[in-house]
Amino acid sequence: MTTTVSTDSRSGGPDGAVRAAGLAVDDLNVRYGDTTAVEGVSLDVAPAETVAVIGPSGCGKSSTLRAVAGLVPVAGGTITLAGRDVTSLDPARRNVGLVPQNYAVFPHMTVAANIAYGLRARGVPASERRARVGEMLDLTRLTELAERRPDQLSGGQRQRVALARALAIRPDTLLLDEPLAALDPQLRGGLRRELSGMLAATECATLIITHDQREALS
Repeated sequence: MTTTVSTDSRSGGPDGAVRAAGLAVDDLNVRYGDTTAVEGVSLDVAPAETVAVIGPSGCGKSSTLRAVAGLVPVAGGTITLAGRDVTSLDPARRNVGLVPQNYAVFPHMTVAANIAYGLRARGVPASERRARVGEMLDLTRLTELAERRPDQLSGGQRQRVALARALAIRPDTLLLDEPLAALDPQLRGGLRRELSGMLAATECATLIITHDQREALS
């Protein structure tokens, strides 16, 4: 069983404009063979809103996130992003920014090159790419570390690189998988506040999965 926590203060259900602009998951079902991992999950995330899905290991949180990202097939239900039905689309065509639990930054690339990766893959012109990378470096407070490689960074700094890379493509939705789980417990409090501040500065719909209620509520 999972619960959700949202930053949204609206009462009642989301209106049509919110659903058309953000992320909408309707009656989602995910199965692995004969095993049902997710059944009947529905949620809405508006632009500039953060929603957290909370629950213990094995309850279907990661499968829900991976289904939204297009990394696992959907057995039933629909996923809509910015008014597009993306249920059957390949991950590359969904315009989703994903920050996995281990951050998955490229060890052979500098911070700036990591952030530019998705832009380069999309054929964004060099001048626009440099400008966007500069914006993301400023947002995540990594400007002075732009030419460092991941092995020269702390865990919190690598997390910020992964976040900047995911946001650089201007995704319709940002997906974070247990964003603080890989960090030492003594670091999480400060980084929780940092992450909250950075997400507040974005305009995309953000979905976080976590087993930590304090992390979700922050």
